[in-house]
Amino acid sequence: MNKRLTMVGISLLVIAIIYSACAAPAPAPAAAPTPAESAAAAPAAEQPAAPAAQAGSRLDLVKSRGKLICGVNNQVPGFGNVDASGNYSGFDVDFCKAVAAAVLGDANAVEYRYASGNDRFTLVSSGEVDVLFRNSTWTLTRDSAEVGMEFMPVNFYDGQGMMVRKDSGITSLEDMDGATICVQSGTTTELNLADVFRAKGLDFTPVVFEDNDKTYSAYDEGRCDGFTTDKSGLVATQTKLSNPNDHMILEETMSKEPLAGAVFQGDPVWADAVRWVVNGLIQAEESGVTSQNVSEMMGSADPTVKRLLGVEGEMGAKLGLPNDFMVQVITQVGNYGEIYDRNLGPNTPFNLPRGLNALWTQGGILYAPPFR
Repeated sequence: MNKRLTMVGISLLVIAIIYSACAAPAPAPAAAPTPAESAAAAPAAEQPAAPAAQAGSRLDLVKSRGKLICGVNNQVPGFGNVDASGNYSGFDVDFCKAVAAAVLGDANAVEYRYASGNDRFTLVSSGEVDVLFRNSTWTLTRDSAEVGMEFMPVNFYDGQGMMVRKDSGITSLEDMDGATICVQSGTTTELNLADVFRAKGLDFTPVVFEDNDKTYSAYDEGRCDGFTTDKSGLVATQTKLSNPNDHMILEETMSKEPLAGAVFQGDPVWADAVRWVVNGLIQAEESGVTSQNVSEMMGSADPTVKRLLGVEGEMGAKLGLPNDFMVQVITQVGNYGEIYDRNLGPNTPFNLPRGLNALWTQGGILYAPPFR
């Protein structure tokens, strides 16, 4: 009997040991979730909706001020020029008007501020101007934190050229070894000139001035063998020379010059508002919406046109703008093609071919991201 009891006890002990080994260990206390994990785990309904415009954005400042302050050139006919009465006109000036129409509903609610090649970016970074539309090239350094610009979509694809006198015997850059060349300071033009001539093994003497008027005047007076700037600028400035027909622009293109508007970095709401005005001008031309037919096009069945004109989609509200912001822009200023033709097209003294600045559907590279 005792032996049997002993055997039963041993059996129970073995079963207990086996049970203890197989049983799951007690769970350790759960670690407190990190703030990021807590936020991720929170129900979507508890997350606040993103505001249409962040507090303190320059967009709010422009609205409360009631006018846009735009940095422009005032010495390049066709792009940025001012007449004797103080009236500004030009391709870049019309982009200022487009932004004012979108934000304020009034294309004329603009104060223009002359921006030289040397101080244009300082005017933006200091807040003295809201936006810059002043034939400025988009480069890495300017787009970096070092200068602090946030560039808008390219509104004019250009390249640097060289103007010389027809009777100079110069037909290419290779003929300019030892030449004196008038160039504006504080520009990519000045840097490109040195790069290109160095690469070709050519010597030259730069004659540097702080603005376009002083630069071309020196060339016109015969103080330089050549005058260099963007080709569009050369075409525009040629009309201001004493005898325009005595000069010619060499065929060579010395650089890529993507010209674009700019705002200061760190204000995505303002940047997005300006960016989509530029995109909207390009899309309007592609969609066939003009200042003459915009009211009629409000009834279009095309979904892109509907979103562009604010008929559906709440596109403007996403930018802190009225949903019909592009209706105001197109009605008051026109689409990209209308702006181009009015300032640079066949019926102007410049007659600049569209070239790269044609729509992507017409052999150029202008292309707006989708309005959706």
